[in-house]
Amino acid sequence: MRSTLALLTSLAAVLAACGGGAEPAPRGAATLEWVIDGDTIDVLVDGREERVRLLGIDTPETKVEGQPPECYGPEAAAFTASLLPVGTALRLERDVVGRDDYGRLLAYVYRAEDGLLVNEALLREGYAQPLTIAPNGALAERFVDAAVAAEAAGVGLWAACAG
Repeated sequence: MRSTLALLTSLAAVLAACGGGAEPAPRGAATLEWVIDGDTIDVLVDGREERVRLLGIDTPETKVEGQPPECYGPEAAAFTASLLPVGTALRLERDVVGRDDYGRLLAYVYRAEDGLLVNEALLREGYAQPLTIAPNGALAERFVDAAVAAEAAGVGLWAACAG
């Protein structure tokens, strides 16, 4: 897995030319409607439904056409759902690029009640790996540190998917 971590952290340089859509992302208050998977949620922002991709992380896939879920994908989705029950008040913060090529908002997601940075919690507990796609890298070093600590502790996917 360490080679995967190194690959993901260096991927930013390769993807520096990639950008998202032109429409800016809203910033601020949101309410959780549904957890799609470990790194994708649906929220209400200013009365508008939005799909949000959590910035700086990548969780294993749960829905791969014609294939079973990836190792630790269902667990990552369940952990995200445990952190974010339906109706949870959220604060969204964007980075440089506000949307990806699929039109999803790209955001650092904080629980409003206690300020928990959900993206980082997923890394720290071993449910995600860091994924920095430039120019969105404001928290990249912090996220890599959280993932390295999870790997060293052998938690989550670092223990379950070590093959």
